[in-house]
Amino acid sequence: MASVNIADVRKNYGQVEVLHGVDIDIKDGEFVILVGPSGCGKSTLLRMIAGLEGVSSGDIAIGGRVVNDVAPKNRDIAMVFQSYALYPHMTVEANMGFSLQLAKAPKEQVLRRVREAAQILGLENLLDRYPRHLSGGQRQRVAMGRAIVRQPQVFLFDEPLSNLDAKLRVQMRAEIKQLHQRLKTTTVYVTHDQIEAMTMADRIVVMHDGVVEQIGSPLELYDRPANLFVAGFIGSPGMNFLRGRLGTSEKPEFTGSGGARLQLPAGMKVSPDVEVVLGIRPEHLMLVETGIQAEVVIVEPTGSETQIFARLGDDEVVCTTRDRINVRPGDMLALQPDYSKLHLFDAETGARLHC
Repeated sequence: MASVNIADVRKNYGQVEVLHGVDIDIKDGEFVILVGPSGCGKSTLLRMIAGLEGVSSGDIAIGGRVVNDVAPKNRDIAMVFQSYALYPHMTVEANMGFSLQLAKAPKEQVLRRVREAAQILGLENLLDRYPRHLSGGQRQRVAMGRAIVRQPQVFLFDEPLSNLDAKLRVQMRAEIKQLHQRLKTTTVYVTHDQIEAMTMADRIVVMHDGVVEQIGSPLELYDRPANLFVAGFIGSPGMNFLRGRLGTSEKPEFTGSGGARLQLPAGMKVSPDVEVVLGIRPEHLMLVETGIQAEVVIVEPTGSETQIFARLGDDEVVCTTRDRINVRPGDMLALQPDYSKLHLFDAETGARLHC
């Protein structure tokens, strides 16, 4: 196992810079997930750690050794791709042990490591099968087993669950997390799915347009997002945003450009008479008997909860409730935010206001 240190790393394709001075320190044994929308640079960064992409400037160190000019095979890493990339003419056992055979490891060692990995992943009864006889989840386990037998210092995962159906993704998330808890190997995992990131990571790195927006534990990012991008990206459904202005009265009051008016807690220490964006998560917007009037637009029951899309003046918001509620589009509801869960952001920069 080893730490991974990324210091002021930049990546250029010609005159176009796609990574802009990335700094990330990943501790030995930590499970870190790089998350962000398509094109944010997360997969490029992972490929640079693996040695599949060159570093334009800055340093990448694995276990304290700078590996900028080290060949991928000499970095002591193992990578699991979105595509299983199994050899169709080889059995599961042969696929898992192939890298060790290439390295001319003793036959007994290859057999022992393959059997150990198969036991960890529940593949003992599938070792003599071919990939065409396996389900998608089983193939992904084989791909993971192929990485495990190498006993690397670092595991790299590049969106490994994207090709699986929803139910199998949930199952594989739990299995990968259990695998990390068992092996304690440093892991860097890339995904665009923020639910994957929230449920699996020790820490999350949120990226956008080649820049790291925020690094923190899942709940740190959820409870105290550093800016509007992180606030909108982390959470499903996303955070509600209301643009408006803070009043100048003794008790701070928010007046939304869409017509909403909220009396804010006196403890919120922010400058008055400034343009702000008020954020409130759907589960922190409550249904009450007397409150802000909103018109129902769409109702989406999911079983365990109901999501209500409503129009609040000129703004649209989402409210999530676990109560069984019988409302239809066009009905009026009274909403009230949990004032202890409000977020305020600077309207110009998007940065979180300290409140």
